[in-house]
Amino acid sequence: MSEDFSKGKRGAVIKPDPNKVRITIRLDGDIIDYFKNKVHSAGGGNYQTLINESLHNYIRSHEESLEDTLRKVIREEFKQAG
Repeated sequence: MSEDFSKGKRGAVIKPDPNKVRITIRLDGDIIDYFKNKVHSAGGGNYQTLINESLHNYIRSHEESLEDTLRKVIREEFKQAG
């Protein structure tokens, strides 16, 4: 019994998210192992998605508000004006 793939199309079955960008990046093996183990212990998932979420969390936790930035700048200006 032979399958007929004459009308088959190449490429992804599910279109990738247009907000995501394909890149090549080199990370330490222990970093990859960490995220793969986290996904495995959670019962499945995608380690790349977990890395992406971790980067988002890092950015959110380290962004300063505009107010905080302005306060720093004003303090520095006052120090210099002395």
